[in-house]
This record gives sequence, structure tokens and C-alpha cells, in this order.
Amino acid sequence: MSKKVVLITGANSGFGWLTVHSVALLGHKVYAAIRDTKGKNADKAQALAQVENVTVVEMSLTEEASVKKAFDFIIAQEGTIDVLVNNAGVAMFGVMESATTDDLQRLIEINVIAPWRLTKLALPYMRKQSEGLIINVSSGWGRFAAPFMVGYATSKFALEGLSEGLHYEVRPLGVDVAIIQPGAFPTEMSQKVQTGADAAVAGEYQAIADVPDKIFAAMGQMFATTNPNPQDVADAVVHLINLPKGQRPLRTVVDPSTGDVTRRANDAVKVEFEKALIAFGMEDLLK
Repeated sequence: MSKKVVLITGANSGFGWLTVHSVALLGHKVYAAIRDTKGKNADKAQALAQVENVTVVEMSLTEEASVKKAFDFIIAQEGTIDVLVNNAGVAMFGVMESATTDDLQRLIEINVIAPWRLTKLALPYMRKQSEGLIINVSSGWGRFAAPFMVGYATSKFALEGLSEGLHYEVRPLGVDVAIIQPGAFPTEMSQKVQTGADAAVAGEYQAIADVPDKIFAAMGQMFATTNPNPQDVADAVVHLINLPKGQRPLRTVVDPSTGDVTRRANDAVKVEFEKALIAFGMEDLLK
């Protein structure tokens, strides 16, 4: 197996932290992107810097200059990039009306625009070498927009749309784009879910005020029953990296609790989507 240059965002916790360790263990050169490496994430940055095959890069995903500086550093060191894992993301919980425009804009900025910033930088190098892999970590809520997760789902729907269309555009050029759809996992992200800034609105939804408690109770029961392991997501990234070029699936579901529902939806949509591509004269892109 050839050693690859791999950039992973959101490396300071959760799926990102586990993925950095898993990919580096295979001998790949991993660049772990973390923001505020000299501030609140200093301990995490120092710990990752001690891992063999890992280099930590400071990157604030919402700042174009920061992203470009980190990416240029990687290119200066390696000359190219082989794998981009857009893992970093933020979530929001609560009735959608409580979300302000700024709340939604932040979700889109981090969950959609930031992955595109890095994708736009990586593609020229991947196209030049006729090989590359872009993995976008979405969610099961990128397929279904659940109540109380509408803003988050909106951003993941957008990421899925970006990934799906791009998958077919760049595959003939030797570049694979793949989506990972995790379900609910007990990670740091699930413990840092934000709520809408317009909190007063929530009081107007008394008719469904008990639903959030039911959601958390159901999640607790699922966790107790299926014991979901976040390492499964890191393993899915490794599996995609190991697959031959052109044989990587567009979507990979990682969800021991409700994943079958998402898989069936993916399979059903794929059949009809391919019919649409054929109808519009794009059957060659399906090969």
C-alpha cells in the first residue's frame, strides 16, 4: 500500500481525533487540522504532535486566509495532497424558529463552505496526479430532516448535494468523492450541541415541549442497546482509503442504531437518481 498525504479537519476531538490516530497507524502522513492550537486546544495539539506520522496545523475553517496558509504549508512540505477528510462540523438542536439568520449562516459556513474551501484547494493537485480522495463526513440527518434538528439537517443536505454532484464530475478525472453518514454517537460533538439564539421563541411551542425529552430518552435507550463506538467512523475512513480508485461507494452509512433506514433510503434514491442522469444524457458518468 502506497503511503498517502492525508489532511483531516476537526482533529481535536471525536471522529477526527480517532481518525487521525487510525490513519497515522497505517503509515500515512497525516496533517491534523485544529483551531486555536495555542489556546483552548493546546493540550490536544501537543498530544497529537507526539503521534508518529502526524503533523498538527493551525486552521480556522471560517477564515479563508487561515485555511489557505495551512494548505500551502502542507503543499510546501509534501508537494501534493492525496486524501482530504472534511470531518469538522457543528450541530444545533431546538425548534427551527429559534434559529437566527446568524445561527443558520454559521452552520452553513462550517458544515458546507469550509469543506468546499478545502476541496477547491485540493482538487487541482488531485486532478494533476489523476488520483485523490475527498471524504465528507455528513450524517444520517443529511438524508432526513428530523424535527428539532432542522438547521443541522439543512447544512448536511447541502453538503450531501455538493458531494453527490461532485462525485460524478471528478470521478472520470481519477478523483473519488465519498460521503460518510454517521448516526448518533456519544462524542464530544453530541455534548456541545448548540441551541438557537432566539430562545424566547421556544416558549411558543408548548404543544410539543415534551418531545426533546422523548428524543434524549430514546437516544439513551439506543446507546444502551447498541453501544455505538465512534471508532467505527474512523474505521470507515480507513476502509475508503484502502479501496482501489474508482471502487469507492458514494455513501457509507455508519449507524448501528437506525442505519438500515438510511441505507434503504440511499439505495432507493440511487436507483431513481441514475435514471434521471441517463434521461439527461449523462449515462457515461455512471460507468
